[in-house]
Amino acid sequence: MFRKASVFLVLFSLIVNIALPVTVHAEGEDLITAPHGVLMEASTGTIIYEKDKDTKVYPASITKIMTLVLIFDEIAKGTLHMEDEVTTSAYAKSMGGSQVYLEEGEKQTVETMIKCIVIASGNDASVAMAEHIAGSEAEFVKRMNERAAGLNMTGTHFEDCCGLTESTNHYTTAYDVALMSRELVTKYPKVLDFSSIWMENITHNTAKGSSEFGLTNTNKLLRSYDGCVGLKTGSTSLAKYCVSEVAKRNGITLISVVMTAPDYKVRFKDAAAMLNLGFGACNLYVDENKDSLPKVPVKGAIQDKASVSYEEDFRYLDTKGEALDNVQKKINLKKSTDAPVKKGSKAGTADYYLNGKKIGSVNLLFSEKVEKAGYMDYVKKVFKTFF
Repeated sequence: MFRKASVFLVLFSLIVNIALPVTVHAEGEDLITAPHGVLMEASTGTIIYEKDKDTKVYPASITKIMTLVLIFDEIAKGTLHMEDEVTTSAYAKSMGGSQVYLEEGEKQTVETMIKCIVIASGNDASVAMAEHIAGSEAEFVKRMNERAAGLNMTGTHFEDCCGLTESTNHYTTAYDVALMSRELVTKYPKVLDFSSIWMENITHNTAKGSSEFGLTNTNKLLRSYDGCVGLKTGSTSLAKYCVSEVAKRNGITLISVVMTAPDYKVRFKDAAAMLNLGFGACNLYVDENKDSLPKVPVKGAIQDKASVSYEEDFRYLDTKGEALDNVQKKINLKKSTDAPVKKGSKAGTADYYLNGKKIGSVNLLFSEKVEKAGYMDYVKKVFKTFF
């Protein structure tokens, strides 16, 4: 983990990869100017760099990341569909700040509303979606806080779904922003198809007629940083300037969070500096675990053996320049087990080693249910043996 700037890794990438003015930092100085920041590798959740990441700060429109998590939760459950129509209430229309000027009674699809939230940071679209999903913004915010607790976002409390509030009881931390960003982009990568859009038009169809409205992304790094695909910016007088950036290069996805920056240039410069550090220092080892595994003998069962599968892929993030070709995998399976066997129960582990040191493991699970043999099952076995 890097706490201070590793200057010699990033000087050239700082200059090359971002069009905004860049200050070269002397050794010992902080990598970023903003008071709070964190750099996380998305697939493993590894923290690569941090600066005062656990201090409570105000999130502004970065709040909408959790709003999007809940929206995509509903889509995943099948209770919400991209083509569903959402009606804008008078309350949703009344939102100030960043908006897409939805009219009361106006209907837009869920997909269009997501674009309004992600691209243009529409407060009106956020509230309309909250009401559509939960009946009211207050109930939706309750669910946001429950979801945050489930992600162990211990430094976060939401009071609205869009970040427009100036309440000091609406807060988060740089680390918590990284956590909810990771949940969104790893569980619902579809959101990156929207957050990477620079400009797009939507159509307002109201009693006044039909009109086009242009959405322009608030995330300027989309056009100046190689690999940037989102995610969300925010700014208010209370929160100052913040951003959660997501960038992809060579199979690595990084999340760069900057909070309480003094201006938008510092916000983007700091986010790029952390991304440069990460891409310069990180190597990711991935084993998709597609190899077949031996079956485990089952005693006292209807069938003699039970099949086994990997619980998940294995991923290991290296920041020390290790030769990842040297990673070795050792399969540790039970020699046998007794019936009954429950599908999904643990059968062993796949352990990974680098230069003799264990770097992680993946559970091996029984992929089928095996019942205990009864009297008639033994009779059938005997019959098959002799006849």
